[in-house]
Amino acid sequence: MKKVHGPSTNRNGQQWDKDKNEAKLQLKQTFPLTIKRLGINGEGVGYFKRQVVFVPGALPGEEIVAEATKIHPKFAEAKIKKIRKRSEHRIQPICPVYDQCGGCQLQHLRYDQQLKEKRDIIIQALERHTRLKIDDLDIRPTIGMENPWGYRNKSQFQVGEKDGKVLAGLYGLNSHNLINIEQCAVQHPATIKATEAVKGILQDLKIPIYNEKKHKGLVRTIVARTGIQTGELQIVLITTKKELPKKELIITEIKKRLPEVNSIVQNINGEKTAVIFGRETATLEGKDYIQETLGDLQFELSARTFFQLNPEQTVKLYNEAKTAARLTGKEKLVDAYCGVGTIGLWMANQAGEVRGMDIIAESIDDARNNAKKHNVPHASFYVGKAEELLPKWLEEGWQPDVIVVDPPRTGCDEAFLKTVLKIKPKTFVYISCNPSTLAKDIQTLESKYKIKYIQPVDMFPHTSQVECVSQLILKEGN
Repeated sequence: MKKVHGPSTNRNGQQWDKDKNEAKLQLKQTFPLTIKRLGINGEGVGYFKRQVVFVPGALPGEEIVAEATKIHPKFAEAKIKKIRKRSEHRIQPICPVYDQCGGCQLQHLRYDQQLKEKRDIIIQALERHTRLKIDDLDIRPTIGMENPWGYRNKSQFQVGEKDGKVLAGLYGLNSHNLINIEQCAVQHPATIKATEAVKGILQDLKIPIYNEKKHKGLVRTIVARTGIQTGELQIVLITTKKELPKKELIITEIKKRLPEVNSIVQNINGEKTAVIFGRETATLEGKDYIQETLGDLQFELSARTFFQLNPEQTVKLYNEAKTAARLTGKEKLVDAYCGVGTIGLWMANQAGEVRGMDIIAESIDDARNNAKKHNVPHASFYVGKAEELLPKWLEEGWQPDVIVVDPPRTGCDEAFLKTVLKIKPKTFVYISCNPSTLAKDIQTLESKYKIKYIQPVDMFPHTSQVECVSQLILKEGN
């Protein structure tokens, strides 16, 4: 599990005493621990003699006996040996491989409490990375799902073989043991059904399966994506070579066992890499893409197109962003990091003009096609960086009233934030998937922008991830 470094300050902003913060625990030492909060990766966090300890599976309020599993200079990792006092919110996970898989981190926590803890994760990030008065901020309750199961519209399961049986699933937590997943509570049932069918076909036809350690074999990944609103289905076989034995037979069997399939695609990735997709893609049968809808917008999803994994919550997230943008129908709006233009087009019916930019030329081609398809002539899209295009437009006399940004987990580029401070749009809407980088970026913008509110949205129930929409308004006098 990816681990964050221990903080250099405590939750009240006080400096740690460096000498006292030296590692006191020994490997395999058992010790009592009270869990104070959840960490950014969903693990329990406690303090033993002022040393921070991360314990996967432990919940706030629990008193446990912990065993140290890793000792770092400023923090330790441990596992639960015994729970002396259980959280009232602890429940039995419904997934049979929950402890091994690692795809979800919070199935053992009641869902209503997950929503409260995700809000707290945002507060922790703001306390750690900003000088803001947290009590003065409007941080709203997390918007959850009515039914927080079966929401993921795409699965990417690695393929392996054990004792002559074809497996498909995910690599286990901190290991390279493939966990065979026949059921998954957070995947849409159509993706699990499709993967199981393809797995059976590979088994029956004795298609060579990729062995990661030996770097031999053919089929390495099965990708299944469903249009939750349209019911369309796409299967992608990721192989090490272009030559696919019994190709026609594979296609015939997929169509027979999955008559709902619209698109069968092969992607070639022969590299020794953890990256799933290779550069070369070929359609074996049906269309190159499947259709999905978000609200009134339709999107064509080809094998490598990025699309939000939880469409139901995406509508809620984008509507929150639209509300935060304070649009009246006249505003000049910039969709920075625009990708295929989803957010800009979502807001276009309430904006005077939309301009989007992205450094990936293919994404901009898709964004332009999407604007044309949805008849949005007042939306235009450009290849380039926002920090280069925005000053150029300002020189030409075009100044945005609103900037909306949905950056990757690494947050906004520093040059982009400096440009925003120079351009000074009246409203800045920040859609974030990482509370830590959000907090750091907010601190940079704080000199000229007031945070009006932060609205968390739960896009991935039962995981530690939390998205949020922040509304920042230009301070008076700037």
